[in-house]
Amino acid sequence: MKLNELSPAKGSKRSRQRVGRGVASGWGKTAGRGSKGQGARSGGGVRPGYEGGQMPIHRRLPKRGFTNIFKKNFAVINIRDLSRFENGATVDEVALVKSGLVKGAYDGIKLLGQGDIDFPLQIKVSAISKSAQEKIVAAGGTVEVL
Repeated sequence: MKLNELSPAKGSKRSRQRVGRGVASGWGKTAGRGSKGQGARSGGGVRPGYEGGQMPIHRRLPKRGFTNIFKKNFAVINIRDLSRFENGATVDEVALVKSGLVKGAYDGIKLLGQGDIDFPLQIKVSAISKSAQEKIVAAGGTVEVL
């Protein structure tokens, strides 16, 4: 099968209803827009969430919680993910991005302790859990928190 041979399932696609094509079509004259008013006009209609002047639902419902605008967004990796590095390698942000473990923009990298490691590594990350640090040191590696 080739890309140019792909087609949607039979009956899954319908052509759009062409309106305003004469009275006999059943969609002529006002073409389903009703008579006069904002919705009948070209370019008319109301913005999303508008409820005709009634207090909108997003304003009627109570607000809760707090959003910290200074929150740090960490990329989270586990010890089990470090098996792809060689014995004695330096694992820092550049190495993690290059290996594909970290993708996207983050404020830092946090290493968590899920999994095991049996060879030493030099770890340089923004944050590390206590269990992860213990496992790295027990394997003969070093940890540096940036």
